[in-house]
Amino acid sequence: MDITLIKTFIEVANTESFAAACDRLFVTQSAVSLRIQRLEDSLGHPLFTRSKAGAILTPEGAQFERYALSLLRIWEEARQQIAIPAGYNRSLSLGGQYSLWPRLGFQWLDRLQAAMPKLSIRTELGMPDRLTRFLMEGVVQAALIYTPQLRPGLLAEKVLEDELVMVASYPDASVSDASDYVLAEWGPEFTQAHALALPHLTNSGLTMNLGALTGDYIANRRAKAYLLKRSVQHQLETGNLHIVADAPRFSHPSWIVWREDLEHDLAQVARTTLTGVIQETENVS
Repeated sequence: MDITLIKTFIEVANTESFAAACDRLFVTQSAVSLRIQRLEDSLGHPLFTRSKAGAILTPEGAQFERYALSLLRIWEEARQQIAIPAGYNRSLSLGGQYSLWPRLGFQWLDRLQAAMPKLSIRTELGMPDRLTRFLMEGVVQAALIYTPQLRPGLLAEKVLEDELVMVASYPDASVSDASDYVLAEWGPEFTQAHALALPHLTNSGLTMNLGALTGDYIANRRAKAYLLKRSVQHQLETGNLHIVADAPRFSHPSWIVWREDLEHDLAQVARTTLTGVIQETENVS
């Protein structure tokens, strides 16, 4: 079985769209269609009902989805097991969004290595869509994410409470002035709350989906944007950034998403070490 066909099937099933799948896979739509056709020919059944609205799994497709996910998991397990370096006997792959690595991820790695010196660890960076796909495919076994996307076989647990605050590179900035506002994208929940609370700022001429990197842009220009308070706390304390006092604040917690089939003993160590990092972070905050 060609694993590329399986990955393509999963992408179409997740997005319910051949067009969206080709964007995620970085191939043409005709390539996606050809791969699905080859898979359908091999199985002898149509896997999707195609329409202008998208692509919906047929009963046979829904039945095959469980096996497809299992095939991907087994493939990733085999690939990672073979790649374990000499001197190590276990492996663990972790993912995380950019701003969660320095805040939680790096300290988690330190504790994991101290607890299991022979554990080989591989890390991945990405936004929620990419990390969720990696979790589904078994590329990573756990991921630190701001906006978890629940899927069968995944378990999400809240890690830290945080809030998005509007900050500016200069003092006395006002939320009423839209001229220097940068719209930072922090997921659909923030987008909806932001639109309701601040409708005059929804059509910013500059939109960034760069996470904490937006702070670097803001700090070096006369500009303001919503950023995670924890990630800019030091810049606020040193006076490089300033809270926009009249701007509303929005809750934005972080989560850890686990694959439910992670080996029990490894999952237990991973949870215990992450809990230690969380407690330390909360005490410092």
